[in-house]
Parts: sequence; C-alpha cells; structure tokens
Amino acid sequence: MKVLVTGGNGFIGSVVVRMLVSEGHEVRCLLRPTSQTDRIDGITFERAMGDVRDAKSVGEALEGCDAVIHMASLSAWDQIDSPLMDEVVIGGTRNVLDAAKERHARVVFVSSILAVNGSTTPREFDESSEWTLPDKRLSYSRAKRKAEAMCQTAVADGVDVVIVNPGEVYGPNDTSLITACNLIDFAKSTPVLVCNGGTSVVYVDDVALAIVRALERGRTGERYILGGDNVTVKQLAQLSLELLGKHKRVVKVPNRVIEAITAVATRLRIPLPYNSHVIPYATKYWFVTSQKAQRELGVSFRSARDTLAPTLDWLKQTGRIA
Repeated sequence: MKVLVTGGNGFIGSVVVRMLVSEGHEVRCLLRPTSQTDRIDGITFERAMGDVRDAKSVGEALEGCDAVIHMASLSAWDQIDSPLMDEVVIGGTRNVLDAAKERHARVVFVSSILAVNGSTTPREFDESSEWTLPDKRLSYSRAKRKAEAMCQTAVADGVDVVIVNPGEVYGPNDTSLITACNLIDFAKSTPVLVCNGGTSVVYVDDVALAIVRALERGRTGERYILGGDNVTVKQLAQLSLELLGKHKRVVKVPNRVIEAITAVATRLRIPLPYNSHVIPYATKYWFVTSQKAQRELGVSFRSARDTLAPTLDWLKQTGRIA
C-alpha cells in the first residue's frame, strides 16, 4: 500500500515508518517545516509538508494514498494540558477523517489506553469497557476519547477506520523523554518516591508492529489495545532499580498527600522534583488486556523486564543515567 503517516518523525512513528518500508509499503510522511527528522532521515520515504491542523495540507498529503496512519498528537507531559490539545488531537483527527472519506482511504487512528478507562484500585479493562472516570483533569484522555468518538461516527458514515490504544510505550531513541523520564527519575532520586497507581508498559517495536498489523488486518470500527504487563508505579521503580543494579528505598506516598503538595506548589509556583501534569494520570491504574490484539492481529508483547532493559541500556549508553 501507499501509506501516509502523520507523526512519523516521532518516537513511535519513526519505528512504524521503518517497519512499513521494510515490509514493502510506500510511505509518505506529513511533516511541518520545523519537524525534527533525525530518527527517519536514513529511511526512504516521501515528504509532504503540512500540518494536521490544516485541512488543505492533509488532503493534499493523502492524495494518491491507500491509507493513513494518524499518530500526530501532543504527547509530552509539558504539553498535556496545552490549549492546543483540542486543536491538534480533535481538529487534526477531523481533518484526517474528512480527507480519508473524500479519497476512500483506510484510517488507523492511534489513540491510547488513557482513553479506555482507569480506576483508583487495580482492575483490568478491555476494548468494550465503559469510561467511568471524571475527566476534568484528564485533558489528554478527554481529547483522545472525543477523537475516537469522531472515528466511530465516520465509520457509520462509511469510512474505513481502525483504532489502536497503546499502553505506556518504552524503548530506545525516546529523545524527548516522553516515558524515559520516569526511569531517569528512578535512577537519580534517593529515596525513590512513588504514588498508588500503575499502567500497562509496552515496548516500542511491539507497538509499531501492531500498528502495521492493524493497517493490514484490523477490522473496521474495532479498537485494539496494545499493552504488555500491568505494573504498579512501585513495581516499575523496583524493576528499573534492579536492572540498574541500584539498591535504594522505594517509598510509597499516599495519593492525597502528593495531590495536596502538587496543588499548593502549582498555585504558589514552587518548583517540584516531578512534573505536576503527570499526577492526575499517575495516581490512577490504567490496567488493560491485549488479548484481542494478540488474537486478531497476530502480535505479542514482551514482558516489562524485556521492555525496560533495552530502554535503560540506551539511557546509559547516551549518558542520561550513570
């Protein structure tokens, strides 16, 4: 197929582009003039200049393509509450869906498990789970859920759309430190402070392959969770320290204490040793099952240990941790 990829220069997107090309697909990437492309510069692909927020450039980029993998999003924690969230995630998805409808192209929309559901105590969710959390403070979840709803409306209108929901993705070349920042904090903090919460961790290559398989095999209108082991924040810290050979105390702090400290410090503009935008998400459990993706897409997801080990190796090799 000839495939347009939005966000193809990103952490996950660059691996998706590499896999598409290696499997014989022809790739076109929608890039802004300011996009950093070092992760994909050695790959053969076509460049289309534009922005997902600009409907005209999206339509022009999709011209002649069979499908689009829509990954462009705000994902850095510093951007998670940005006023641009709706413009990029919701508006961008609308532009992609409109262009795909006009050109009869397949769409793979890359969402997140943060749009599936979370809980205050550990429990597992699947693709059919109902959203039960108040989402006033979960702007990323709200935006992705709204974009997914638009995808389902487009399906009802005849557009061929598949949705994938990756867990918390780790791996080498996370140069923006989207998730690797967590591992750096564990390595450098003494003691290591954690809250009550957890998530599904997954390796970047496994996610990228599952996205390609969703393009090739995914059923129209279906969601596919792409997640590995479910681990608490404490387990994530302990495993990271074990792999690094570091012996430090991991201290669990009650969520209400962390939330109160964060609220006061944010209001008074007092610097915190962590990113305050993380707290509404880190204090929830985002535990999921990926059985459906394994069954229907023919993919598998490696263990938390095998996910973190190469990520930590990369962080050490690049001097980000000792």
